[in-house]
Amino acid sequence: MMKNKAHKNQVKVVIPEYQTIREIIVKGTAAGGDKKQFMFLDKNKNMQEINYNQSWKLISSLGTYFFSKGLKNGKKIALISENVIEWVFAYYATLVGGNVSVPMDAKLSLDDLEDQLVRCGCEALVYSHKFAELAESLKKNPEIQIKEYFCMDNFEEYYAEGAKLIANGDDSFDKVEIKPDDLACICYTSGTTGKSKGVMLTHKNVASNCSASCRVLTGRHAIAFLPLHHTLSWVSALYATYIVVEWGYLCDSLKDIQKDIVNIKPYNFTGVPLVVETIYDKIWKTARKMGKEELLKKGLKISNFLMKFGIDIRRKIFKMVIDNLGGNLDMVICGGAYLDPKYEKGLYDLGIDVFNGYGLTECSPVITCNHPGKFKFGSVGTPLDCCEIKIHEPDEEGVGEIYVKGTNVMVGYYGDPEATAAAFDGEWFKTGDYGRIDKDGFLFMVGRKKNLICLSNGKNVSPEELEEKLMAAIPYIKEVLVYEEDKRIYAEFFLNTEDYPDAKDKIKNDVNEFNSKMPLFKRINKVRTRDDEFPKTTTLKIVRKYQ
Repeated sequence: MMKNKAHKNQVKVVIPEYQTIREIIVKGTAAGGDKKQFMFLDKNKNMQEINYNQSWKLISSLGTYFFSKGLKNGKKIALISENVIEWVFAYYATLVGGNVSVPMDAKLSLDDLEDQLVRCGCEALVYSHKFAELAESLKKNPEIQIKEYFCMDNFEEYYAEGAKLIANGDDSFDKVEIKPDDLACICYTSGTTGKSKGVMLTHKNVASNCSASCRVLTGRHAIAFLPLHHTLSWVSALYATYIVVEWGYLCDSLKDIQKDIVNIKPYNFTGVPLVVETIYDKIWKTARKMGKEELLKKGLKISNFLMKFGIDIRRKIFKMVIDNLGGNLDMVICGGAYLDPKYEKGLYDLGIDVFNGYGLTECSPVITCNHPGKFKFGSVGTPLDCCEIKIHEPDEEGVGEIYVKGTNVMVGYYGDPEATAAAFDGEWFKTGDYGRIDKDGFLFMVGRKKNLICLSNGKNVSPEELEEKLMAAIPYIKEVLVYEEDKRIYAEFFLNTEDYPDAKDKIKNDVNEFNSKMPLFKRINKVRTRDDEFPKTTTLKIVRKYQ
């Protein structure tokens, strides 16, 4: 088991068991007061900052304005925009006011968005100027039930109207009572196959997951750049800021992440594997460009040798690398897809810990994670204290479907009782993911149940397992997709031809070498290469179009 001491930047705070989202925000506001909460770019790209008391004033003003439009007592309010601060306050105002938030994925097609809005029956839509055309299109669709449209360009007007109502004695927003089992959000999944489903999460679901997550992973100021509709951004940023009372910078574009890290100097952030991989690859590309690749390799040998004796001077030896990432970064929380362990180990060796985790929207979303003092490379960690897991019907290698139960597990899929019933085995939620649990309680992912390749000899092969092993065995693979076609196992590759010009010439021989070390039924039968990246979902997972 890999262990390290608790990070010096871990915030030491006792995390209570919150019951509702409103409780988190009200208590966090009282604790934060005039302390800085968010930094962000306004519509003119000027840096702004806001404190906890100022945030509460905007939340209560906007929530009161929503009430004045008849949006109270559990009305469904959809949200769609790029990452902007107005999204944040509309989201808070909806939930603290006892309404139901329906966060929409801004990268979906118009048809998909309309389909979701029809199915969930939203009464209102909050949108940015970027989606004004979508709003106008929705108004013409007779199936859409939306009665109120709120453009973020007009938020100053909404804030002012709500503040005026409060000044005139309207205290309805302050008097809202929310129960733990009240519905908080309907979140549409974005899987790599199939139609999205509306996941119903209660206040208790979300609050318990946030409480449990912050008990094992806290930090100082951070950058938030995950899409705001993504449930992981809620746990890692939107509620964490109230629970640990630390500020964060709201990044409005992934393309600016490198610049933002240098300027904001975060101690930690949460991201998907692609971001982790990009940072690691950039470190080595920069070293090569500066002619310091060999010096970096030499430093790693010295550092790794000293680490064997408990001497940790990684951040001193690799100070230049750390400084190029703002100087403070020491922890990255990663989730959403498979992360090659070489990136975990690679950044760890340079003095930056990567804590990989596992979760699903249906579980609010975090189920397991690695954390300071308790982690293993290649695993997705151990369960949070809000849930427990088990392996259903494990095979001889201990591999089976991952089952979860706990206070973070959804109450069902909106308007789809059949899908809800199919998702549960008694009180256990069936994740559809395959994995194994080792003797220390760490979960290791194997693959998705629906992606399994079922061979005519009765053997089942996980394409994700083969993809992981191929990535580890062949250094110039950037992306790989394994699938079944004509009863044969195919592997399609996107290769790093920039650093390995002969990659396409070598790949077949290297796959043959890989096959020689694998059981017959797990061998790759056909190889294909491609000239560009695989198409991905909005959460940056490769689309398994062959399933």
